Amino acid sequence: MSDSAGGGESGGVAGAGQDSEADSEPPHQAPPLLSKGEGETSEDGAPPSAKRPRMTEEVHGVGEDVQPDKMHEEMPKETDLLQENSAQRELLQCEGEEVTAIREGEDEFQQNGDRGHDACSEGETKPEEEHNGNRSADSPSDGQHLGLDFTQNPQMLTGSWTEYSHFPENYLKGCKWAPDGSCILTNSADNVLRVYNLPPEIYSYNWDLLPEMSPVLRMAEGDTIYDYCWYPKMNSLVPDTCFLASSSRDNPVHLWDAFYGEVQASFRPYNHLDELTAAHSLCFSPDGAQLYCGFDKMVRVFYTERPGRDCEERPTVVKKQGQSGIISCFGFSPCQSVYACGSYSRCAGLYSCQDGTLLALLPTRHHGGLTHLLFSPDGNYLYTGGRKDPEILCWDLREPGKVVFSLKRNVSTNQRIYFDLDPSGRYLLSGDTEGVVSVWDTHTAPPDGNEELLQPQLRFQAYWDCTNGISVHPFMPLLATSSGQRQFPWPGDSEGDSASDTEGGGAVLSQQETRQDNALSLWWAGPLGPAAEGSQDQNSAVVVVEA
Repeated sequence: MSDSAGGGESGGVAGAGQDSEADSEPPHQAPPLLSKGEGETSEDGAPPSAKRPRMTEEVHGVGEDVQPDKMHEEMPKETDLLQENSAQRELLQCEGEEVTAIREGEDEFQQNGDRGHDACSEGETKPEEEHNGNRSADSPSDGQHLGLDFTQNPQMLTGSWTEYSHFPENYLKGCKWAPDGSCILTNSADNVLRVYNLPPEIYSYNWDLLPEMSPVLRMAEGDTIYDYCWYPKMNSLVPDTCFLASSSRDNPVHLWDAFYGEVQASFRPYNHLDELTAAHSLCFSPDGAQLYCGFDKMVRVFYTERPGRDCEERPTVVKKQGQSGIISCFGFSPCQSVYACGSYSRCAGLYSCQDGTLLALLPTRHHGGLTHLLFSPDGNYLYTGGRKDPEILCWDLREPGKVVFSLKRNVSTNQRIYFDLDPSGRYLLSGDTEGVVSVWDTHTAPPDGNEELLQPQLRFQAYWDCTNGISVHPFMPLLATSSGQRQFPWPGDSEGDSASDTEGGGAVLSQQETRQDNALSLWWAGPLGPAAEGSQDQNSAVVVVEA
């Protein structure tokens, strides 16, 4: 990406040890076909480990407060990066059949259990049959054979925190894996979308050599970003499919190129006064042909191949009946031509994809406006969560209005707290405003469907601050989490008396500064490899929280 796109950030970005020339680096193919040990060290030696203890003795009583290791100052030159990328692409082209097999297996690969995709995809083969024996046990793509394992705490591998320290209170607002698993997209308070490539060392279990992650792309919006999403057919081998959409205040919907960070197209929604209005939520249709945008009591549908202002308007309130409020989130059923809309009026509605006809309006059970919803992979269940709402509700769509079970989490602010399902639909994961990540096994829900509170299988402390984003990798046992929230001054912070600042106010302010924890983290949630077992004790970032 050009330097102008990231110019809105602080000038210390380049000084933090990042290579500014690497911003135009395209997303890596997932998984990169590297052999074990390739790309681990630079000419000057191995890069420092990215692991850092994140809990202090004063807060949790484990470990000492350790600052992140200083990043290696010398980064690969632009010519080296270009040669590396071209070499990888030549290797990928030579292994075309193998990559195609991996691509075809991603959508069908089940990591855990037999519930989920069974209703949608028949005749699936086992992972061992899909990815057969051409690779050795040390192959980088061996991670595809592994499933999620929540009998133990996930291990933090690496992350990005220096990137978000140049701007005051630059907290993150979620993270999302690309559909092909090659890179991660983040949103933050500085109104910049960042793309991170998945470190290739992860595939070869060389976790002690993982450096801190740096974004390869920065895409700056003009104002507060309301929502963002990947193109569902994104494939890093096909550059024409590598793009994403974002919506920000007082701006049209932008379509960004995920290779170069440039705006490729704009969708301009206008209200009844012919004034440009911003979409509060975005979602591509499963085939990528349409882009759904949420407004106050209105859904506008744009066609991705026809940018501009032409769109289909689908009001959610007709003759004073229907779903009122701002449409805040979308979800598409994986098996039927149905989509769900959540609104700040605390309810969710089911609509037909053909013409937007309201099929069902779920009862108002949430305490706050809906901020996120997800369909189960079999399309039979819908999970909804809201702001200032302690519950995630699971609805049985075969009996609209019936809540199967609820999941308890701590959400005490208006911030959007994401949750995610693994590809099999078995595990649901969510963070909360206290920094705790909870994992629920939906297979343990009572079969009779009595509305009960489902207890989490695992809870661990991921951050000091709010864990607002969580995303499960499409086919590997990897988790991406993001943290941070807006910090409000404590009593006494605004006092102008220098004596009070020194004696009382300064202490309170320093305590608040310590609580800030704005970072993106990658976690390994699968079986530990030989290289990882020896380094498990080094990960002191995880603190078990008793359920």
